[in-house]
Amino acid sequence: MASVNCIPLFIYLLVFTCTRCSFATETTKSPKEHARKLIRELNLLTKHDSKIIAGNSVLKQTEPRIIEKRLVLSPLGDAGSTVQDLAQHAGYYQLPYSRDARMFYFFFESRSSKDDPVVIWLTGGPGCASEIALFNENGPFNILENMTLKWNDFGWDKVSNIIFVDQPIGTGFSYSSFEDDTPTDEEGIGNDLYDFLQAFFEEHPDYTKNDFYITGESYAGHYIPAFASRVHKGNNRGEGIHINLKGFAIGNGLTDPAIQYNAYKDYALDMKLINQSDAELLKPAVSECLQFIGRCGPDGGQPCRDAFHECSGMVQEIVALAGGMDVYDIRKKSPPSIPDFSNVEKFLNLEPVRAALGVGDIKFKACNGEVYRKLITDWMQNLEEDIPNLLEDGIRVLIYAGEYDFICNWLGNSRWVHAMEWSGQTQFAAAPMVPFTVDGVVAGLAKSYGPLTFLKVHDAGHMVPKDQPKASLEMLLKWMQSKLPSIQRESRLDDKQFNPTT
Repeated sequence: MASVNCIPLFIYLLVFTCTRCSFATETTKSPKEHARKLIRELNLLTKHDSKIIAGNSVLKQTEPRIIEKRLVLSPLGDAGSTVQDLAQHAGYYQLPYSRDARMFYFFFESRSSKDDPVVIWLTGGPGCASEIALFNENGPFNILENMTLKWNDFGWDKVSNIIFVDQPIGTGFSYSSFEDDTPTDEEGIGNDLYDFLQAFFEEHPDYTKNDFYITGESYAGHYIPAFASRVHKGNNRGEGIHINLKGFAIGNGLTDPAIQYNAYKDYALDMKLINQSDAELLKPAVSECLQFIGRCGPDGGQPCRDAFHECSGMVQEIVALAGGMDVYDIRKKSPPSIPDFSNVEKFLNLEPVRAALGVGDIKFKACNGEVYRKLITDWMQNLEEDIPNLLEDGIRVLIYAGEYDFICNWLGNSRWVHAMEWSGQTQFAAAPMVPFTVDGVVAGLAKSYGPLTFLKVHDAGHMVPKDQPKASLEMLLKWMQSKLPSIQRESRLDDKQFNPTT
């Protein structure tokens, strides 16, 4: 998508330029015009950004908090089981502490065993629907050109019972009758997701004993630490149903903006996207960006908005100096290639599909610019701060990144992981890099100590499950089984390949 926020939506941020940049025609446009322009380039619908529904009849206040339908989707190919044997659900959850918010989700039972872990997937944006991943990355199905489905041979439902949820409110099929039901910070997002989980496990009590993992990519690097922290706090306080949280995984995420924005110039130089003189020219812009981030406090507000715009301009300067690249996969050159997810919108807006899902007259949009704009002051918040306490309590953390993604690049992610202060920081830094292999082929380089693992995925851009579907499935399975490569000195690779300080 598009923007520096890391999911196919990071492109948004590339259009918010600073006064130092040479894109004068862009700076005359309002944020809303910028968002609409970018969404048009993504082949997404743009007429109605706001998902504020007046008088919608999908749910009524007198109905239960959660309403779920069992689906019978009939994809082509062999799933290993009959379609009727596999539980497929779609539903709406009415958020209890909102004025009128409904959160939409899909739930797919594992193709292998109901005893497999429960995994929830969060797409980033912010404001992009998880159906993007469901139908283009790691879900059970892919959409064919004729608008039929076929099984995804490497869907994560092969090893987990997986939930795809449209959040924050206003994303995808999720909606409200009131604008203030869309959260503007991670506390609100974490609370909404926690409330949803409580209702989900009440609806599906057979799964409460299963291990539970949180996963996602891009701006979910913000969502996931806040969500995991909220679940962990709820468990410690004895709130509601105990959720068997074992770990969380962030793919090409935006988590610690100060460190990650500081890495853009270095990544571009290391990958020969810019030269040394370009790098020197960029130093003042990088310095200004970091100063603005430093003024962005936990309360958000104008300083955080200013940091967003200033740093977005710095990133656009780098992209301009690089001569026009695909920020999601630097192997693709000018003109930038923007992922096309219009197939998802076309399929989900078919009348028979909407009737099967029970979404009434709500139209599906892959990305919502209004949700994006509401979270601009959240962008420069540091969510790494939530993670050390989780590590100390044994919650497993996997940070992975495709090596050819620029917008949420592996170097910036590696740097914040190494800089994170926890009891295992020194041992993690000293741990060697070891190969992550799939079918005897090295698919990436991993570093691990205790509950923390970092994985640099070869031959992948921003969306690892899309670019390396088999490797991503193997990654998920081995990580959940605690079998990802660990400290094995005999497997040591050249540490220079993975030195985050160079």
